[in-house]
Amino acid sequence: MLETSARLLALLSLLQARRDWPGRTLADRLEVSPRTVRRDVDRLRELGYPVQATRGPDGGYRLDAGSELPPLLFDDDQAVAVAVALQTATMTVQGVEEAALRALATVRQVMPARLRHRVDALRVTRVVKNTWREADIDAEHLLAIGTAVRAREVLRFDYSGRREMAEGADQDRPPRRTEPHHLVTWGGRWYLVGWDLDRKDWRTYRVDRMTPRSPNGPRFAPRPLPAPDVAAFIAERFERHDVLPCRGTAILNAPAAAVNDWLRGQGVVEDFGPDRCRVTAGSWSWTGLAAWFGMFDVDFELVGPPELRAAAAGLAGRFAKAVDSAPS
Repeated sequence: MLETSARLLALLSLLQARRDWPGRTLADRLEVSPRTVRRDVDRLRELGYPVQATRGPDGGYRLDAGSELPPLLFDDDQAVAVAVALQTATMTVQGVEEAALRALATVRQVMPARLRHRVDALRVTRVVKNTWREADIDAEHLLAIGTAVRAREVLRFDYSGRREMAEGADQDRPPRRTEPHHLVTWGGRWYLVGWDLDRKDWRTYRVDRMTPRSPNGPRFAPRPLPAPDVAAFIAERFERHDVLPCRGTAILNAPAAAVNDWLRGQGVVEDFGPDRCRVTAGSWSWTGLAAWFGMFDVDFELVGPPELRAAAAGLAGRFAKAVDSAPS
């Protein structure tokens, strides 16, 4: 019985490692006869594993997805990875906290002592970065978005981005439409990378600001990213301010938390009190940076450098001239 049980675990491990297995190859790997492999496959089916027979010169087997969740088999590295993932899942996804903790307890309970010590030694603590406030994600929204990415279906969703918040609530606003390509995490937040069908451009959307609509749109053929891979694309989008040639600092008469909501990683904010904060950001030009600070619609003081103050003075002159020349 012990030999049979060990062989069943070995067979299950092989079926999980590769999609299709010829029957003769399985028999050779397990050092048994093809008839024994057939009997062991029947035992796995009785335990709930959906092992399907495949056609071919020698015949074979495939482990398919089933309607129920049978017992799982992990190697040492997989078990540790699952435990770590369950710890971090409770930090940013709403609705999975209790289930993730129960799953973590279950996995830990059946771990051998050598693995349990490795998992217990790794305790993950949530630390919110000063420049980005982490946001909780609705598990159902995350699942709906991930399903659209996998199915390559156009995603329809409501979005509470900066432009939408500035314009105010509008129940009649049509949903955004995008070809969803990748779900990524950056700085403690979830983002969707997609091709915006209305704006005809690549966009990144914060998942915590998305509310998917049902049903999804038609299927689409994936477009090539304008970068070697999604990691390079995200890094270029969010780290761009670190390499911009013009960097300056201003003190804004606004709470740091309120300014943080609008930055989206475009600058570094420091708390200077309940109603003041110091912001450092970059741009391709000093005039563009001066105008950017003015868009916060609060009083502010330009700290420097001198090029930033000179650009702001030039802007002030242009605006004054535009007001004076306007028809009465």
